[in-house]
This record gives sequence, C-alpha cells and structure tokens, in this order.
Amino acid sequence: MLLLAVDTATPAVTVALHDGKSVLAESNQVDARRHGELLLPSVDQVLTEAGIKLEAVTGIVVGVGPGPYTGLRVGLVTASTFAAVLGVPVHGLCTLDGLAYAAGAAGIEGPFTVATDARRKEVYWARYEDPRTRVGEPAVDRPADIAEQVAGLPAVGQGATLYPDVFPDARGPVHQSAASLAALAAERLAAGEAFLPPTPLYLRRPDAQVPKNYKVVTPQ
Repeated sequence: MLLLAVDTATPAVTVALHDGKSVLAESNQVDARRHGELLLPSVDQVLTEAGIKLEAVTGIVVGVGPGPYTGLRVGLVTASTFAAVLGVPVHGLCTLDGLAYAAGAAGIEGPFTVATDARRKEVYWARYEDPRTRVGEPAVDRPADIAEQVAGLPAVGQGATLYPDVFPDARGPVHQSAASLAALAAERLAAGEAFLPPTPLYLRRPDAQVPKNYKVVTPQ
C-alpha cells in the first residue's frame, strides 16, 4: 500500500505519502488564495523527500470537504486526474473526519466538535463521539445558531478558534493534515470500510451565481 493524500478544502494545502503503516513524507502550507499554485509543487516535494516515484502510488486519498467551492475543487480535480493517469482508485474522505482523527492523535478522546471556517460568518461543523465516529452529517451554520448543540464540548479546527464565545474550549489541531487523512484511509482500507466518491461536499451553493433577470442580447 502506498497512498498519496491531498486536501484543499480548507486554507491548508496539505499533501502526504503513507505506506499503510506510517507517514513517509508530508507538506503543509496555509494559504487560502493559492491552492492551485501550491498543490502540485507540494506533491513533487513529498515524493522527492520520500524517494518515491508517482508511478509507485497504489491509491489516492482526497478530502471531499465540506469547503469553499474554489479551493475544494483544486484537490478533487488533481486527485481524480492522478487516479485516472495511474489507473489506481481514489478514496474520498470527509475533511472534518480527517481533523477528528488528528484530534485523537493529539489526545482528544471525545465527545468533541470539529469546526472549520466556512466564511460568511459561518462554520462547517460536525460532532464526534470519538476520533473515528461522527454523529450525523456535516452541516454549515452560524456559530450562534449551534451554541446549544456544542456547549460544553472541546472543539478543534480553525472555525473553533474564530468564534471563542461559542467554542470556549478550542484546541489543536487548527488546520487539516493530509498525514492524518492518509492514516485514517489506511485504517479503513485495512478494515474493508467504504469511502466517499471523489465529489465535492459543498453544503451550499457557490458564491458565483448567474444574475437573475439578466438581459439576453441576440445578434440582429
């Protein structure tokens, strides 16, 4: 097993290579505006550091979100392209599940909340019983609207640090890690568990919209 994991659903551009037992190399950069510029050089850096050629990869792991439209699609398109060229499977995982798994490695047992920045003064979030068990589906909400549901729980992710009134017990990790995503995927593969398709989990419509009542101009 040799898994190449990528995730661009959050401000973190994160890549890792995992052999089924441990992380061989990883790259983590936080820049919400440069996903497209940073991802492929990060993949090259990770492969070079590990001394592995891309052709040796046996599977691609990708975070499917939730996340903003523009950044999220960079990782998904890249993962699907690699998988098609190499003829290997692509395994989709919820980005929040990767953060939850990383929280477990940091010593948080549960229950707890994962919250990432959804912009528009909202968060993408989900509750977890433990680092591998999510309660319900991910959602996007204004922090004040979910205050009662997350009250008293530790929280991880950038969304938690942005709204301390709602998440007073914010802890690390703050940003997504492809290393944790890859480790979670390796566990699920070994257990024969199912994965998500490599399609974006947006939870809301893209910012770019076709204007309503626009004037159609036709040639004379």
